[in-house]
Amino acid sequence: MSAPVVARSREELATARANLKGRVAVVMTMGALHDGHAELVRAARAKADAVVVTIFLNPLQFAAGEDLDRYPKTFEADLAICTREGVDLVFAPTPDVIYPGGEPTVRVAAGPLGDRLEGEHRPGHFDGVLTVVAKLLHLTAPDLAYFGEKDGQQLALITQMVRDLDFPVEIVGVPTVREQGGLARSSRNTYLTDSDREAARSLNVALVAGAAAAAGEGVAAALAAAREVLDAEPALSVDYLALVDDETWEEAGTGTTKGRLLVAARVGTTRLIDNVVVTFAAPGERSTSAPDVG
Repeated sequence: MSAPVVARSREELATARANLKGRVAVVMTMGALHDGHAELVRAARAKADAVVVTIFLNPLQFAAGEDLDRYPKTFEADLAICTREGVDLVFAPTPDVIYPGGEPTVRVAAGPLGDRLEGEHRPGHFDGVLTVVAKLLHLTAPDLAYFGEKDGQQLALITQMVRDLDFPVEIVGVPTVREQGGLARSSRNTYLTDSDREAARSLNVALVAGAAAAAGEGVAAALAAAREVLDAEPALSVDYLALVDDETWEEAGTGTTKGRLLVAARVGTTRLIDNVVVTFAAPGERSTSAPDVG
């Protein structure tokens, strides 16, 4: 299979993008590609005539003291994955290409949801995410854009931005890809030691336990079941465990029929996030079906 065209500048991107025919999909990444990214490309390939992958480590979404400098950079391996998966175009700019005037003074504000959960622990993070996503959507001009559900709050905010600001693109979420043992695929998993990885698996175990309890017993039971698993793993330092309505992203309550159970925790020097969709039985009913852990 032939390697994709690689564009580094805006001019190279515009030329290569003009040569793509039919429906075009984009998959946005920060590099260090893994099976989760490959699954995004496969999902895009199934619906689009051409696929663009962006590889850009966005400084705007990292706060001081976060892992911008040590974030894994594996461009040649990334390009090999893109080639294997049939990507047509890779846009791999440097920060001065995306932000030619330096850090932008005008940014996309994430709004109230951007200040909660991840936003509470990473102030300004989602403003940086939405700003770069908006710029990359303008530059790549896709019909479809694919994002992983592992970053559930990010996906919700991007979907809302596109709706509120009338971007002519369809946002598509793709279920989380997991390692054997349930750990969600992440570029940051490369930081984990063997013992860290073993402890990190408790995140998914907790979410599965919470989803099972939600189906039969409701919100409080779901949170309690998940918390019990997390508390049993001393290597975890939990930032938050939350259960929200999957549509509104408000705190789940008695009227919630479909929710999302989310967790963020530190394992050693690595911060990880994960989530699962949970369904609630109607009042008076008890669900015996297996929980959805996508």
